[in-house]
Amino acid sequence: MRVARAVVDDLKDGLSGSGARTAARRMRVLLGVRGLALADLSGSLLWSGRPGPDEATGTLVEKVLHTELPGGRPPLLAVPLHVNDELAGALVISGEVRRATVREAAAWIVDALERARLEASADRAAQAELRALRAEISPHFVYNALTVIASLVRSEPDRARELMVDFADYTRYSLARRGDYTTVSDEFHAIETYLALQRAVLGDRLRVQIRVAPEVLGVAVPYLVLQPLVENAIRHGIEPHSGSGLVQVSGEAEGGDCVISVEDDGMGMDPAEAKAVLAGKGSADSVGLANVDRRLRHVYGPWYGLVVETAVRAGTRVVVRVPRFQPGVMP
Repeated sequence: MRVARAVVDDLKDGLSGSGARTAARRMRVLLGVRGLALADLSGSLLWSGRPGPDEATGTLVEKVLHTELPGGRPPLLAVPLHVNDELAGALVISGEVRRATVREAAAWIVDALERARLEASADRAAQAELRALRAEISPHFVYNALTVIASLVRSEPDRARELMVDFADYTRYSLARRGDYTTVSDEFHAIETYLALQRAVLGDRLRVQIRVAPEVLGVAVPYLVLQPLVENAIRHGIEPHSGSGLVQVSGEAEGGDCVISVEDDGMGMDPAEAKAVLAGKGSADSVGLANVDRRLRHVYGPWYGLVVETAVRAGTRVVVRVPRFQPGVMP
């Protein structure tokens, strides 16, 4: 079992990765054969132990990769490695070994490669979702913000200058190419610039309260997990409402966790609709919540994610709970 786990780690970058030779050595020792090699689709061999005859081995590997069928017989045989029904390479063994054992070894390697592909696919999906969030800046909001700034250029030039700086900070943070993680402090700064612009657009219709405990400011969180929640509160909670509304954002420590909530006293929604939104089945302009929820669960596990408390005409509260310290999560 220990060797199995090690082989999975060794093959996380595929048959041509840096750990492939170590995986071949582990498998050779486990099977007790004099030589074992992993071949990629080009036919290049990574040997551990004593390699088989060059000419015979090359011919055998070429045949197996071409036919996608097992070939040879002890003391030199090879079997194809199919990952998700696609040929990925071949396993070559030099030595006396049962064919059934070779098939089991090949299946073992295939399982490791499939898991590696799955993890890589999940990472790519998470990156794609982050790019989708960056692309979600509302053209309506941008137009309104710039219109308000333009209207203040003559009457309140200092105020217009401040708002332009806020707008520059907002777009820089939302569109910047940066790592996967940032800090609660940076996320709250992005929230403050966004809210400053929205207050300029909505005027007295928007009231804001922000409270964050100093001990959570340095907590590392996935990039762009809080700002979309505030945008969602304003777009779906406050803007559709004819009167004024309050948005409250808070962050505090609870034991080993950092708990952040975004609450509005706006329109609210049916709990069934909130469930559909988190499942990614909501309207096209509500993708942000599902996106954030999936990324949180991907980083921290299924026990973490968004909690939405809402009812029709009773406002909405979205709670984010993340560990204050998580291995591998660093800004």
